Amino acid sequence: MKILFLGDIVGEAGRQMVTRWVPVLRAKHRLDIVVANNENMAGGFGITAQTFLEMSQAGVDVQTGGNHTFDKKEGVPVLQDESYCLRPANYPPGTPGRGSCLYTNSRGQKLGVINVMGRTFMDALDCPFRAVDELIKPLLEKTKCILVDFHAEATSEKVAMGWHLDGRASLSVGTHTHVQTGDERLLPGGTAYISDAGMTGPYDSVIGVRKEVILERFITKRGRKFETASGDPWLCGVIAEIDEASGRALSIERVRIEQNRPATHPDRSDRDLEAAGV
Repeated sequence: MKILFLGDIVGEAGRQMVTRWVPVLRAKHRLDIVVANNENMAGGFGITAQTFLEMSQAGVDVQTGGNHTFDKKEGVPVLQDESYCLRPANYPPGTPGRGSCLYTNSRGQKLGVINVMGRTFMDALDCPFRAVDELIKPLLEKTKCILVDFHAEATSEKVAMGWHLDGRASLSVGTHTHVQTGDERLLPGGTAYISDAGMTGPYDSVIGVRKEVILERFITKRGRKFETASGDPWLCGVIAEIDEASGRALSIERVRIEQNRPATHPDRSDRDLEAAGV
């Protein structure tokens, strides 16, 4: 089974990259399932029914969330009604939505997906490690293939989650920091791991926000409302191949498509597009 996981989709620029490139990547790499983090996709903050549908139609099978999932009230019905739109499982009991799902594609391949959020430098939620333990057991009774999106700030907490899941999850992938890390690897128990899949969105920015806004905050300590950027769109994520019989990951590789690379890095041409196989 080949899975593409895309890091945080940010704003219209991110959604356009998904719409343009996911069908290409699906065909080129013969992908079986696509999962993406959606918590920033509606204007940079939250989700809506329209943006959820747009990404579903573009080929994203399961969408995960994070600390901005509830930023738009119109997103709450989506979380309640759509089985494949998740929010972190360790929100308090009674929170709308669900933190895990079992996805079955048209060929009958099954993938369990779990979404949890870290607590270091984040909101004080329930323990993500205990939440994963509770959710992974019933999923493993139905499939050996499990993906965990750990939406967290601290790299140490993400690495700890990778070791906690080693041998039980097929892929432990971090989101939230919007910067793709270069530490992808296969852990000894068979879990593919990366600290952060990166951001799918505008890189002429400070992690998705107009750089002028963020620079003003840092320099003057006087902030103004965040505004989502739109320039220099990239698509970032990972492709993991999993043995369906055992659930062990066979490989993990980073994906990074810089749509405007010839313009922004003329000395390096289209090597990233070639590396992505497109």
